[in-house]
Amino acid sequence: MCPIMSGNDLQALGEAKLEALVEVMFLAASADGDFSVVERAHFLKSVESLTDGRIPTSRLQTLVDEAGTALDRDGREARLASVKDRLLDAGSRRVALSLAIQVTAADGIIRTSEREMILETAEALEIDRGEAADLVKKLTG
Repeated sequence: MCPIMSGNDLQALGEAKLEALVEVMFLAASADGDFSVVERAHFLKSVESLTDGRIPTSRLQTLVDEAGTALDRDGREARLASVKDRLLDAGSRRVALSLAIQVTAADGIIRTSEREMILETAEALEIDRGEAADLVKKLTG
């Protein structure tokens, strides 16, 4: 479970915000250009757990498919702008960045492409680079 967000916090989020969080996690998971079947299965299980089952696996699969199609069609920058538009408050945006960091760090290594994605995500969500670096250190230290 994310140390920044509890199950109770998730209960307060609307569906659009939850879907935005799923999309930012997908963007993070696919940052290295490799989103294998095994990674996808682990990702879906993790997100279902994180959302306390509020989003059933079948819906998560659809959201990931839609996020992949949107990423291919619109590009990462446009998808991050879409996430920002759905997460209007700074707190939700920080949670989104924290989740992205956790996804990239899940294998124990944050690759250069993933680090760049974290900074790109922070910038798109209007989070200071220093704060983003602090979150990386806190969540991976």
